[in-house]
Amino acid sequence: MRVLVTGGAGFIGSHIVTALAAEGHEPLVLDALLPAAHPRTPEIPAGAAFRHGDVRDAEEVRAALRGVDAVCHQAAMVGLGSGVHDAPAYVSCNDLGTAVLLAGMAEAGVRRLLLAGSMVVYGEGRYECAEHGTVRPGPRRAVDLDAGRFEPPCPRCGAPLLPGLVAEDAPTDPRNVYAATKLAQEHLAGSWARATGGRAVALRYHNVYGPGMPRDTPYAGVASFFRSALARGEAPRVYEDGRQRRDFVHVTDAAAANVAALAALDGRPAGACTPYNIGSGSPRTVGELAAALASAAGGPSPVTTGEYRLGDVRHITADSAAARRDLAWTPQVAFAAGVTEFATARLREPAAG
Repeated sequence: MRVLVTGGAGFIGSHIVTALAAEGHEPLVLDALLPAAHPRTPEIPAGAAFRHGDVRDAEEVRAALRGVDAVCHQAAMVGLGSGVHDAPAYVSCNDLGTAVLLAGMAEAGVRRLLLAGSMVVYGEGRYECAEHGTVRPGPRRAVDLDAGRFEPPCPRCGAPLLPGLVAEDAPTDPRNVYAATKLAQEHLAGSWARATGGRAVALRYHNVYGPGMPRDTPYAGVASFFRSALARGEAPRVYEDGRQRRDFVHVTDAAAANVAALAALDGRPAGACTPYNIGSGSPRTVGELAAALASAAGGPSPVTTGEYRLGDVRHITADSAAARRDLAWTPQVAFAAGVTEFATARLREPAAG
């Protein structure tokens, strides 16, 4: 297939382009190369054509969609950001960009869509209370976090909770601006699918890491924060108490999930956007990641600071059984091997300014 990959010059997008080309597809990259993400012109993966353009530009989108069989929409402003101050930028890049792209797809008759989703749409993950069963704690309060009370209590009795895996049927509860825009993207994709009879899959990435992550940026993930610190010869700074649970999935596995989803897309329901968790299936704590990276890099040991970001959630780990079943996808990179590679892998240059 000829596949348009928006944001295909970015971290995950470039790995997807490489994986598509390896499977015999014809990837076309559409990327705005915004300075915040690309301080210098990146190399476009071999086997891909490139078009410099913004998904918010209807004319550019119309031109890029000519002769395309499917779209892999990765273009987005990512990360927690700095509160509500950058909300207009997030909404413009993520939601307006998606709306313009989907309108162009409807006009061009392109009916296959892979969407870069995110685990942030869930808010907190799944929790069990010994007395009340499955519960959903509300947002954590600054007064509790200031006092070092990081674990959310049962909202009914205040008892400690046991975190578990979250599946795609869990209620969505975005806790920050970025999360809200990612959920809006899924709703827009669902509206497009219903209106056109198209097929869409939203791959809800968990914590993707690996070679080519951006360095020294406030919009990157925690793996990049730690790796950037080690590259500077500094100790990774671990927020809260380091016991936050996440699912760290290697970027090549995330790319392989896109290739698998493309192959399975015609078998997914028409007129719907179907979400799938993309995780390793091996939850780890943030502190474990920092310690493993520091050890593999031969750098200073992590420092646990007790600091926090109010929009962060405590535990969010994936149940990826549906993707394994429906998409015939299985992650291949184990945590130890992936972290060892990442500890010395090339990072993208930091954004200017």
